[in-house]
Amino acid sequence: MTALHNLLDVDALRVESASGSLLGPVTFTLQAGRALTLLGESGSGKSLLAQAIMGTLPRGLRAHGRIALAGRTFDANDSKARRASWGHEIALLPQEPWVALDPTMRVGTQLAETHALVGRKAGADAWSHTLDELRTLGIGHTARAWPITLSGGMAQRAAFAITRAGGAPVLIVDEPTKGLDHASRDEIVARLRQALEAGCTVLTITHDIAVARALDGDVAIMLAGQIVERGEANAVLTQPSHAYTRALIAADPESWTTHAVSHPGEMVLQATHLRKRFGPRELFRNLDLTLHAGERVAVTGPSGSGKSTLGNILLGLLAADDGAVHRHATIDRVRYQKIYQEPTSAFAPRRAISHALTDLCKRHRLDQARIAPLMQQMRLPPPLLARLPNEVSGGELQRFALLRALLLDPVFLFADEPTSRLDPITQKEVIDTMVNMTRERGCALMLVTHDPYIAGSVAMRRVMLEA
Repeated sequence: MTALHNLLDVDALRVESASGSLLGPVTFTLQAGRALTLLGESGSGKSLLAQAIMGTLPRGLRAHGRIALAGRTFDANDSKARRASWGHEIALLPQEPWVALDPTMRVGTQLAETHALVGRKAGADAWSHTLDELRTLGIGHTARAWPITLSGGMAQRAAFAITRAGGAPVLIVDEPTKGLDHASRDEIVARLRQALEAGCTVLTITHDIAVARALDGDVAIMLAGQIVERGEANAVLTQPSHAYTRALIAADPESWTTHAVSHPGEMVLQATHLRKRFGPRELFRNLDLTLHAGERVAVTGPSGSGKSTLGNILLGLLAADDGAVHRHATIDRVRYQKIYQEPTSAFAPRRAISHALTDLCKRHRLDQARIAPLMQQMRLPPPLLARLPNEVSGGELQRFALLRALLLDPVFLFADEPTSRLDPITQKEVIDTMVNMTRERGCALMLVTHDPYIAGSVAMRRVMLEA
């Protein structure tokens, strides 16, 4: 391609609520064959920007400005006019893969249907493309699986394939590599680069600085609803001019130091000779594990290797095929807690976040005054309590999930990719909070992570699961 042409123009885009401005004004152009990557803290407005462009803002929010797409110009608040472009001209991969997947349809059927109805492929051709894409993404075995049976990483790759199936030239991908091991992350990045080489444009929202570097193109840094720095990726990421950009890059896990080793206390959990199969696949066998108070263990391995399954067995949420789990006889089972990989699965979708916390306090006779200090520690502003789970960012919702678990004074916390939705600064703050908790409260921490730098910084020892 000898000359770049505009595929999407965003002009003075703003988003407001009844209480005031949340985003903008933001102006930028996306050109064919060139990437724009948005970096910034959770809640800074990155996902809100994507929703405003698509016309899928939550209730109570209003967009202003103009959006030009496929030769047509739209009022930013006229979402209905843009719906005919969905899938064909512009496609969005949402932050939570469970939002993109229909729980009542098998994975392969959903992807084939998108190829047929949006990509206009014949039935046999649509199914052939479906099998090829799932195999290429390393999840060929999920063609006839239900979404609920997938790991977070598998669901993310399946959702990505569905987003690309319509062949839309404008792609907006919100955290496309969260919850993925480095090999799977690199595969998604390679797919995005292929789309760029084919003449698409890609607006990527991510917390992973490595993804921004790999996609090249331009980088924009968002803070409090504003773009505070923008330029070519290499220039911004190697010589940032804004103080926040410098702090963001400095907080990348690759730069973390190792947390101090704690002295383990009494045993809180012991597993012996665990074995678990998933259909024809054996995830692990003869697995022995003992956890003591104050101990920190990292569980690593590729997506789908059984990391979440292991945690669910230790918590008693899932039965092992063989082996046994012994928990401390005098400790209440409610003090064995989990931070879910997908925070949306941990909250009732139609109840305000405040209810999730106050109901917990009432149920277990906890002091509700403990909520405010924890919210301040995790940088969660009080107005968020009135919102529904889908009306806050994924990072904010994950911090609420951690807060709720801490209210129960856990002796064992299974944290399943707890910071995959957080920007580097907030990620480090949350991880530091969890580590301090294990040290001060004598809580055993089992952390699932795909990031070897996080594992190296946090863990006193590791459990490695193979594919």
